[in-house]
Order: sequence, then C-alpha cells, then structure tokens
Amino acid sequence: MRPTWKGSISFGLVYIPIAVYPATREEKLSFRQLRRTDLSPIKYKKVAEADSKEVATEEIVKGFEYERGRYVVLSDEDFEKVKIESTHSIDITDFVDLHQVDPKFFYKPYFLEPQKGGEKAYALLHKALSGTGKIGIAKVVISNREHLAAVKPDGLFLILELMHFASEILSAEELNRGPSTALNEKELKMAQALIDSMSSDWEPEKYRDEYRTAMLEVIEQKAKNKKIPARAVAPPPSTNVVDLVKVLQESLNRSKSVRVKRGSNGARRSTSSLVKQKRRAAA
Repeated sequence: MRPTWKGSISFGLVYIPIAVYPATREEKLSFRQLRRTDLSPIKYKKVAEADSKEVATEEIVKGFEYERGRYVVLSDEDFEKVKIESTHSIDITDFVDLHQVDPKFFYKPYFLEPQKGGEKAYALLHKALSGTGKIGIAKVVISNREHLAAVKPDGLFLILELMHFASEILSAEELNRGPSTALNEKELKMAQALIDSMSSDWEPEKYRDEYRTAMLEVIEQKAKNKKIPARAVAPPPSTNVVDLVKVLQESLNRSKSVRVKRGSNGARRSTSSLVKQKRRAAA
C-alpha cells in the first residue's frame, strides 16, 4: 500500500518521521445513467439558469452567494492568498483525555507508520499515550485543507483520526423530544434482560454489507441473462406498541431461541458466503 504522504509528528521539541496510510475504504457500487434505447451513457452539460444556454469552460468563474441572488466572484489569485502551505507535519498542540471528547468529533482514521530514525520516539509516544488514556490534538494539512485531528494509540500503531471542528457539530436541542414518559420497574428489567440476552463480544468481521452482496449477485445474474426470482417483501413492523412488556417478553424468547439454534447448528452463514458457494457450484 502506498502512503498518502510522508512527514512527521511534532510536539514540543520532539520530531518523529512517519508515513500516513488510509485506514478505511469505501465499498460503494457505482451506477451510470444510460439511454434506454441503446444504453448510451448520459452526459451533463453546464447551462446558465438565466437563459438555459450552455456555458463554455473558459466562461465559468467561482462565486460565493453572500446574500440571496448576490455573489462575490473569486479569482485564482484570491484562492492563492488563503492557500495553506502543506508542511507534511502533524503538529500536536495539546494532550487531552480521550473520554472528554465527544465521539461525534471523529470521522476518518489514517495509520501512522514510523520511518527510519523515528522508531524509538514513535514507540515512546505510543506507550505514553496508552498509559495515560490521552490523545494528541493536532492540526494537519491534507489536500490544501487544514484539518483538526487526533493522534491515538491503536493496537501496535498510532493512528491519525481527522476531526470535525466545533462549529460543524450540530446540537440535539432542536429535536422534538415529545412528552415525558414514565417507565415502570418491570419494563426496565425486561429491557435489561433482553439486552443481556443479546450481548456478545465485538466481532466486526461478522457484520457485512448484505445489500451490496445481494446487489452484486443480481448484477451477475443479469449479466448472464438469467431470470431473477422476485423476493417476498416482509410487512413493516407495527409502530403502535400497546403492551410493551409483552413485546419485550416475545423479543426475549426469540433471542433465546436464536441463540439455542446457533449453538446447535454453528454460526449462521452470511449472505456473502452463500453467494460464493453458489458461484463455486455453478463453475
């Protein structure tokens, strides 16, 4: 895997050379819009709202709407004036307790790999953060944009996780909380029992994108001109819960039944494993 960029972590007078690698990837299916008659891909033209005429690339400028219908036009020189220099340095300014940071602030992780000459300082920072429960808060420039970020210990490595600025975090105060509802002790104990019966160790590998797998199977079948049988649509669950205790008890019984079946038959196979088995059988 090629690094996104190489640079350093710095805090105080400590300088640690590192390489930055993506820690996640998106697995999205991409679809094109086509003309029905000949499957020709559709292109989009840039047209002006005023007269619906197509606009040539050299006639397009960038503008910011500061009032409704009123714009300030910005030139390339204007953007150069505020362009942030990419120093390829992760400059830690503060260390804070991880539990103090709302999880909504974090959104994109990167692996940090120590480079030659920085192994000892890297290991020292990793161990120090692991022992204190703190993370480093830093500023970093990626693709000419300044980001708030955190340096965290993760297993044997450090990760850099991009963060939202405080102004980007929305408040939940605007949500409609609805009328306050009194809960009785029996309902609470039943809910806790259901949670306990469904509790297990965190195993991220068992959670798969079933929609993507099923869609790929449909695409494969259509590519082979095979007929795809229609799937029965399950009725939506009722939202009018009258007897909450009864619903909780039924859920608890179902959860126990599922666990018994899994224990006797082994782990349930995922949709993706079934698809692979079908493909091997058809080959």
